[in-house]
Amino acid sequence: MIDILVSIVMGCLAGFLAGKLMRGGGFGLLVNLILGILGGIFGGWVLGLLGVSLGMGIVGNLITAVIGAALILFIASLFKK
Repeated sequence: MIDILVSIVMGCLAGFLAGKLMRGGGFGLLVNLILGILGGIFGGWVLGLLGVSLGMGIVGNLITAVIGAALILFIASLFKK
């Protein structure tokens, strides 16, 4: 149960950071947080396909989630216009 809560908090933080990194700030705080949670899953999948491992620590998981959230925000921004 604690792992799930940590993953959700980590995903929210990743969404916030990805929104700050992306030009235009993403889609607003709430959507960025939700996309951050999804980005953690997506980032792990994409990096796994590429054979990249950032370790299993908190920092590695956060970097993976930020990369995934930024990718999702980028893809979503293509449909926004």
